[in-house]
Amino acid sequence: GVQGAFLFLQSEAERYSASFNILVMPCISPWGYETIQRWNAKAVDPNRSFNPDGEVVPGRSFNPEPATEESSAVIDYLKSLEVKQWLCHIDCHETTDTDETEFRPAKAARDGLEPKPDTIPDGFYLVSDMTNPQEAWHTVMIDAVRKVTHIAPPDDKGLIIGETVVQEGVIAIPSPKMLGLCAGVTNATYATTTEVYPDSPKATDEQCNRAQVACITGGLDYIMKVL
Repeated sequence: GVQGAFLFLQSEAERYSASFNILVMPCISPWGYETIQRWNAKAVDPNRSFNPDGEVVPGRSFNPEPATEESSAVIDYLKSLEVKQWLCHIDCHETTDTDETEFRPAKAARDGLEPKPDTIPDGFYLVSDMTNPQEAWHTVMIDAVRKVTHIAPPDDKGLIIGETVVQEGVIAIPSPKMLGLCAGVTNATYATTTEVYPDSPKATDEQCNRAQVACITGGLDYIMKVL
């Protein structure tokens, strides 16, 4: 997601600046980015720490974790902007093979659990908020990405990362804010999380970065048309 965010700034952001006030936070977890890890140096996932008072549901794949330096810095900065209503929030992510080979086993060990083998979706997909689905918006973004790289198919159970596929390339989860996810740190009318798989044999790093940009521009173009 980091390189995709930079590519958007370098190649596309200027042409949207007349219509949107654009804020880009390209790297929320620098240590995690540099070491290709989902969590930080204190073994806490910043992308579960944006609502440290959220409810923990045993057995749920998404649960909030304690606040981190990274999430606190983001929350404090956003508060300082005093924006009452955000319009759009696109949280750019990538999933690498280290999620399966390193992060998940280590997280299970930290929590005293047996690791459960899983698979990483091969392709691009979006994570929507089931309380605010915005189906048409997500369709436009998936169609834009399809021109750049392939869309992740469901697994043999018809799921992506264990979640129901609500439309092609899109899963829906409970409110990101409730789960402590970064996508829920604003009150944006249009909000989603992207996922690309740069270790895929079917896509290059460049394609993954361009897919992030295609998603962002597709989403912004749709908003400009409907507003």
